[in-house]
Amino acid sequence: MPKFATDRETLEREAEVSFLRRGGPGGQHQNKTETAVRIHHPPSGVLLVVNTHRSQSANREEAFERLTAELDKRNFVPKRRRATKPSRSAKRRRMDAKSRRSEVKKGRKKPKPE
Repeated sequence: MPKFATDRETLEREAEVSFLRRGGPGGQHQNKTETAVRIHHPPSGVLLVVNTHRSQSANREEAFERLTAELDKRNFVPKRRRATKPSRSAKRRRMDAKSRRSEVKKGRKKPKPE
């Protein structure tokens, strides 16, 4: 069960949307009109500010898309991991490999003088 609803109607009801002026690309039009959009979603505490477009409606749409993506990320519950143990044959293979490696290393030693 997701913690936060991500459908558009619920988000528009729960979120607080405000508009503000922001500088940047778009020139005088963007600087003198309130095209930036700030969305605050109190249930999750997410605050987003979008001012990538010159139009307020485009920024509003993008803000809701970003909010949905963020809530989807927060709703994700990772699958619980179960500890497993190696099979008997895997243990045997590992021990055989260790024995072979040990023999190789023993072969590198200088013979003891008698």
